Amino acid sequence: MKVLGKILTSSPVTARVAPFGIFLALTFFQGRFGAASAYWLYLAKTLAGFWLVWEMRTVVPEMRWAFSWEAMLIGVGVFALWVGVSGEWTTQNSLWNKLGFAVPGKFISAWNPPEQFGAQSALAWLFIATRIMGSTFIVPPLEEVFYRSFLYRYVARHEFLSVPLNQFLLLPFLATAFVFGISHNEWLAGILCGAAYQWIVLRKNRLGDAMTAHAITNFLLGLWVVTRGAWQFW
Repeated sequence: MKVLGKILTSSPVTARVAPFGIFLALTFFQGRFGAASAYWLYLAKTLAGFWLVWEMRTVVPEMRWAFSWEAMLIGVGVFALWVGVSGEWTTQNSLWNKLGFAVPGKFISAWNPPEQFGAQSALAWLFIATRIMGSTFIVPPLEEVFYRSFLYRYVARHEFLSVPLNQFLLLPFLATAFVFGISHNEWLAGILCGAAYQWIVLRKNRLGDAMTAHAITNFLLGLWVVTRGAWQFW
């Protein structure tokens, strides 16, 4: 813990990039050691994520939850967009195949605990609950800090802390939305989603509303996946 604390306090860039990078590295190893490892590593990644967010709280002052009607509206709206935008070109699974390239490994298979462990097994429900909790409370602060607090402002100026959160800049806006989008299988919905979260940061001049909107989206998506069996979204 002391080592991570030293890393996070070494620079404003490291404080915002290192936790996201660690989380991303753990994601890369999911499923690399057999099908079941995807689930156990997700559990480990979620626990690590709680620790990372806890350590970040004192060194990233803008990482504070905030609630507003705009955040709720965007959270619900992005969820509807995420499950509603579909077509032959709207996911990377289909896009790469259409272009004649191999699908990147991270987009190949859906995350389906009931299929892996049995529909009513305790392990299946453990991993479902872990996924919903992780995507609701861990992913939003880590991603919003990286994309909205760091990347958007760093594209504008390397001394990124001098860029106000509410300053609209076209190139950083488009670049951040694009990078956010292509990091997800649902790339088109992801780009629109990234633009929506960036908009609320610009409007509110704080990160917390985007974190809340992101959490609402992911929570509703988790419920949709489980109740509809739409495992392709995971």
